[in-house]
Amino acid sequence: MTTLQEVAPREPAGVRREALYFAVRNGKLMAGFGIVLVLLLLGLLGPVLFGGAPNEYGPKPMTPPSAEHWFGTTTFGQDVFLQFVHGLRSTFAVGVIGGGIAAVIGMVVGFVAGYRGGIVDEILNMLTNVILVIPTLAVLLIINAYLGIRSVAVQGLFIGLTQWPWAARAIRAQTFSLRTREFVDLARMSGAGTGRIIAKEIAPNMSSYLFMTFILLFGGAVLIASSLDFIGLGPTEGVSLGLMLQNANQWSALQLGLWWWFVPPGAAITAIVGALYVANVGLDEVFNPKLRET
Repeated sequence: MTTLQEVAPREPAGVRREALYFAVRNGKLMAGFGIVLVLLLLGLLGPVLFGGAPNEYGPKPMTPPSAEHWFGTTTFGQDVFLQFVHGLRSTFAVGVIGGGIAAVIGMVVGFVAGYRGGIVDEILNMLTNVILVIPTLAVLLIINAYLGIRSVAVQGLFIGLTQWPWAARAIRAQTFSLRTREFVDLARMSGAGTGRIIAKEIAPNMSSYLFMTFILLFGGAVLIASSLDFIGLGPTEGVSLGLMLQNANQWSALQLGLWWWFVPPGAAITAIVGALYVANVGLDEVFNPKLRET
């Protein structure tokens, strides 16, 4: 992860210019974000540009890719490409919701525990460790069994509420190293409160670290959501990439040779998570001068 500065941060404008200079020259970062951007735009614009109902039955079942059906059709004549673009939108939505909720909780717990220390840190650290050792997938399975998951928003909420502990621990550790710096001491001596010091002094000096943490949480949310969808415990409304894989498996697409049904969603999930990882490595090189020099 990014090595934080040992002294007070430089002027934000200078930092942004330097980061931008090295970012546009980092192949990993550009390639990773480029792939994610293309898929994101396809998910946002595809349903609008191409129209149609993704689950509507058609008159030509099991049709291979063609000019009429770019990704072919399912055993029920459903257009796989329409399902694909709608599935991309749902997948990005659950990643943003789940990753965003986990990031917010992780930052609040990590910042407060790391800065306050003492009994506050012990209580929050104990809570974090308890949540950390609970099998996430098992908890989500139980929640789904009793409450059910009816929408992408609810799925993202459940994922976010269970994915924050590792982020909280990482942010807590970095906050510990920053709370004794001179610029934090100066803010404390000036009478600034805990919230202001965290928001104005500590968090800005960790902005790159926080952004990279969100990327990892986003990718984790996409993987967990796809896993739940694949085993039939995802949202019952709409279409997602994981649900496409689940339907393809349920209706024997592999045995029937309908590779166009399961390859696109599987490749898209792999591309999103893999591209985010590559972009994260690129960001580490951009923000970490030691890695940048090598």
